[in-house]
Amino acid sequence: MRQTVGVVGGCGHVGLPLAIALAPHHHVRIFDIDAKAVERVKRGEMPFRDAGATEGLRDALASGLVVSASPDVLRECETLIVVIGTPVDEHLNPSFAVFDRLLSQLYEVLHPGQTLVLRSTVYPGTSERVQDQLRRRGLDVHVAFCPERVAEGVALEEIRKLPQIVASFSPVGVAASRAVFEPLGIDLLELTPLEAELTKLFNNVFRYVTFAVANQFYMLSSEWNIDFHRILHAMKFKYPRAAHMPAPGFAAGPCLFKDTMQMSAFNNNQFFLGHSAMLVNEGLPQFVVNRMQRRWPDLKNKTVGLLGMAFKAESDDTRESLSYKLKKILSLTSAAVLTTDPYVVDPELLPEAEVLERANLFVIGAPHQRYRDLNYLGKPVVDVWNHRGKGSVI
Repeated sequence: MRQTVGVVGGCGHVGLPLAIALAPHHHVRIFDIDAKAVERVKRGEMPFRDAGATEGLRDALASGLVVSASPDVLRECETLIVVIGTPVDEHLNPSFAVFDRLLSQLYEVLHPGQTLVLRSTVYPGTSERVQDQLRRRGLDVHVAFCPERVAEGVALEEIRKLPQIVASFSPVGVAASRAVFEPLGIDLLELTPLEAELTKLFNNVFRYVTFAVANQFYMLSSEWNIDFHRILHAMKFKYPRAAHMPAPGFAAGPCLFKDTMQMSAFNNNQFFLGHSAMLVNEGLPQFVVNRMQRRWPDLKNKTVGLLGMAFKAESDDTRESLSYKLKKILSLTSAAVLTTDPYVVDPELLPEAEVLERANLFVIGAPHQRYRDLNYLGKPVVDVWNHRGKGSVI
């Protein structure tokens, strides 16, 4: 049965692919405070890269997708899906200010009988906190938590195939949430809200810790001038118990570090495994620069070309990208740092050809496919990822 579904924050990386995926099955209305993004989406332009989303957006608009910078568009919605998460503050503790501001906007359009679905990663207990706030306002709104667990860049594809967790404090909230996602033809898993919140966090923290293991092994191997990728190949070759071991690289993005710190706060800052993973992953840029200084004692006189500023390959998303941390450290230890990326829009980026010509050596920050066979003009390349297949020892 078709519903009228509102997606709050619907022009971002989480909300827009969801709105596109739901548009064939429901009457979908997007509300977003970013007026520029709203206008772009109205014109059928994706504000970011996501596989299949450009065509999907055009089809969604043709079938009636509504996009607005005013919350009034949400008044007649039976279900509202909120796609903002709980950020961490400068002390790495969860901050609820964003949620509080959002709810103050939504109070005018919420009405009894609606279901409010939280979708992005939240600090455990946030769903209950939101429900309590609504009750204090006298609003009989059903609160649910149905987390996204998709990968940036392929969100639309994965929304249509990955299982969806559904949780609410009431049978009505569960039923309304199921009705939203069931038309996608995916598996639905019912949990309690706290179980669902922890499932989402545990998924992300597990990945972050796993990346830290690979990065720690890489650092240990490099200190002995051993190429860890040769060891990694031996670990995984026809050995199923190591099949899922990731390769080293800059573990970044908008979720993994943030969610690990939220898990730590939830555990009274006693999450030592998470703290260790953060120190390893966040310390990799400094480790790389330290190794570069040892290999090139005159690094302070060299110009470094930093290739790839997105947080991962084939992406235009720079949120929490460690390439920017690497750039900052290199700016203190080298003569100059020149940056480029074929996908990222940043006025400080230079054309790739200019960086290749002017730099004395290069560091691959994001392993975009084009960097695999690029002509580096015979100059040295620091490649933690072993993206070029020529070893990663610095």
